[in-house]
Amino acid sequence: MSGDTTATPGGRRISAHAVCTAIRDDIVSGTFAPGSRLIEELLARRYGVSRVPVREALRTLESEGFVTTRRHAGACVAQPSDREAADLLDIRALLEPLGAARAAQRRTEAHLKVLRGLVRLGQERAQRGQLGELRSLGDWFHETLAQASGSPSLAGLLVQLRRKIAWVYAVEPAGRPTQPAPGGALRSDFSLRAVESWDEHGALVDAVARGDANRARALAAAHAERSMSEYRLRRPSRVSGSKHSVNTAGVRN
Repeated sequence: MSGDTTATPGGRRISAHAVCTAIRDDIVSGTFAPGSRLIEELLARRYGVSRVPVREALRTLESEGFVTTRRHAGACVAQPSDREAADLLDIRALLEPLGAARAAQRRTEAHLKVLRGLVRLGQERAQRGQLGELRSLGDWFHETLAQASGSPSLAGLLVQLRRKIAWVYAVEPAGRPTQPAPGGALRSDFSLRAVESWDEHGALVDAVARGDANRARALAAAHAERSMSEYRLRRPSRVSGSKHSVNTAGVRN
């Protein structure tokens, strides 16, 4: 996407890339439901820009698979089929181990510092049952690990893949016996899996730090395999493509 900008009524400049990010975030969060129309005029009003960067953003999002163009309806949020959704998890199982192995070979000390800091924060939050920040910490961890691969193309694919999985799937850990947490409180399934997941992240960073590509690949593959059963397809109510337009309320945080 180009770096073209558009001026808001207050004179603030907003890049076309920022508009694309805002629309993508609203699609992933569910603000714009699958199948809903994306009308340029309403989107421009929502984000306080002209229609030019909106049109460019929609073209980019169509190339990424988040948007599709329908005859007589124009741009709409895409509706991945069950097969397409399943393919996302299969692709993740192939690419994340490759990215981890490359990271073990090419990571820098700066990457390791960030990764270790994120693991420390994630483990602390998980142990305390403070789950609210774990999603953003996990995204940051995996994006940093992808960047540590030293391959911009691979890193871009991995980041885009995680966005699509977050859009298509909800995470629901499988039921297991409840265990006591520090202080005697009972841990939920989410808390238990969060602790396990961040311990897995810690072991992966150790392998990356040692430069052990085979170990990093195996740990990333095992992590992806263990989490596979936790993904549940989101099933939004059917949206009428001819009547539904974008919600112009405030952007969801």
